[in-house]
Amino acid sequence: MKTSSATFAPSMSWPHGAPAAARTVLKLLARVAHGTLTLQLPDGERRRFGSGEAPHATLSLRNWNACRAALASGDIGFAEGFVQGEWTTPDLPALLRVLLINRRALDDVIHGRWSGRLFYRLRHLLRRNTRANSRRNIHAHYDLGNAFYAAWLDETMNYSSAWFQGDRLQSLPQAQHAKVQRALHMAGVRPGDRVLEIGCGWGALAEACAVDHGARITGVTLSTEQLAFARARMDAAGAGPLADLRLQDWRDIDDGPYDAICSIEMVEAVGRAYWPAYFASVRKLLKPGGRACIQSIVIDDRLWDRYIRSTDFIQQYIFPGGCLPCPREFRREAQAAGLQVVDEMAFGTDYAETLRRWRAAFLAARAQVLQQGFDEGFIRLWEFYLAYCEAAFGQGDIDVLQFTLQRP
Repeated sequence: MKTSSATFAPSMSWPHGAPAAARTVLKLLARVAHGTLTLQLPDGERRRFGSGEAPHATLSLRNWNACRAALASGDIGFAEGFVQGEWTTPDLPALLRVLLINRRALDDVIHGRWSGRLFYRLRHLLRRNTRANSRRNIHAHYDLGNAFYAAWLDETMNYSSAWFQGDRLQSLPQAQHAKVQRALHMAGVRPGDRVLEIGCGWGALAEACAVDHGARITGVTLSTEQLAFARARMDAAGAGPLADLRLQDWRDIDDGPYDAICSIEMVEAVGRAYWPAYFASVRKLLKPGGRACIQSIVIDDRLWDRYIRSTDFIQQYIFPGGCLPCPREFRREAQAAGLQVVDEMAFGTDYAETLRRWRAAFLAARAQVLQQGFDEGFIRLWEFYLAYCEAAFGQGDIDVLQFTLQRP
């Protein structure tokens, strides 16, 4: 096997048979300044790029297709190559983190060319969350089956960031419980209150609201699978009489006002065009003086302009129609609707830890997932998704915040 520990420079010989796209990628990798990337070429030769310091990552190319795909459509093409088995790595989050910390140098690889991403951009626009598309988009992700999610989520069935409160020795269920209880506390939920949850998922917050706080909970979702699970959960907890869980679009809720509102990582599925209507609905559905706790994944303010003009792997393959707000835009939309932002808590590093544990559990459940009818390509797609998010939260490109809003 041919090896080289030197950083690649254009003056060095090109790998035998390397196409133009591969040469371009190798030139870009020569700009890597942070962390260390060891690249194994299709012929077995190894080349090293970067500072020699942590984080360390290895990428093994089985062919040159990944270079062409990454240049054409950035992270989308790169992910597709992993799903198709055209490249491998022993530590996917580490590899993605090296790429992220060298974002500026690798812009053409991370974002791709405008022409190569045009198809994906158009497809993303066509999936915007109209009433009809919203149900299709939710179905595409959340109706994969309750058994699928139960195979790797913890017993609380929370599919959102846990909150470890600085203690990583906590179990995932403990940290998920803490997250839910904080949201209810910040929303000011008291016994007998009418509480609305926009995006009730599998019912974790609804159960806590009714059982722990004695409040009446109305929850809406567009997932038939989640709704069936959540209703059964509430009945099993003896909280059925306090719960009204519905298959309903948030735009159709008209039975306010509510004493409090909670929404955990649902606003990302609303779509930018519908944010004004979403926040206006929150205000309309809250009683005067009432509070809403909205937990949202956010993209860093400095990355917003580039993000909103494009589309990424997550929007194409995981959450069609989705759009992350940045903190600045979230505040602006809330305030424009007449809501006051009275508290914020960021805990993105906790999401990186949550995702690390999810990914480990998902890979451990591989045989179980395959038995449910999913194939190896699906396994790799979800492995990439979980690692992609873990790296982004760890690097700080994205964060998660609990915003507390109040209606004057």
